[in-house]
Amino acid sequence: MDFRGRRASAEPEINLIPFIDVLLVIMIFVMLTTTWSRLTEINVNLPMADAQKQKDRPQQVVLSVSAQGAYTLNRILVPTTSSAGLAAALGAVATRESRLIISADAAATHQSVIHAMEAARMAGLTQITFATQGSR
Repeated sequence: MDFRGRRASAEPEINLIPFIDVLLVIMIFVMLTTTWSRLTEINVNLPMADAQKQKDRPQQVVLSVSAQGAYTLNRILVPTTSSAGLAAALGAVATRESRLIISADAAATHQSVIHAMEAARMAGLTQITFATQGSR
């Protein structure tokens, strides 16, 4: 005979520990099998270039920066490396409507290119572009 009796208010318990274990295993499985390569891509819409050449191109001045930090202006060596001296040389060659093309060596220091940009600002040049080499 069963003398314990039944408790009328006994509610069934839900054991959450096995449920949590199963969810953790599923989460680990999903993390290991998911490829994340698509999340690292950035969609960039590049502008289209007109392939035709401009008929009236403004005067172009090419400023080259070597790996050692030396400057050449239209293939003529500039004897100074300061921004003020470079600005004076740019002012003698270029007008305010001229387009400055900075062609820096890949091993040139960042500071050398900044000096060239500062000299262009001091000379009053507003149209500045950078020359790059195409991929092979």
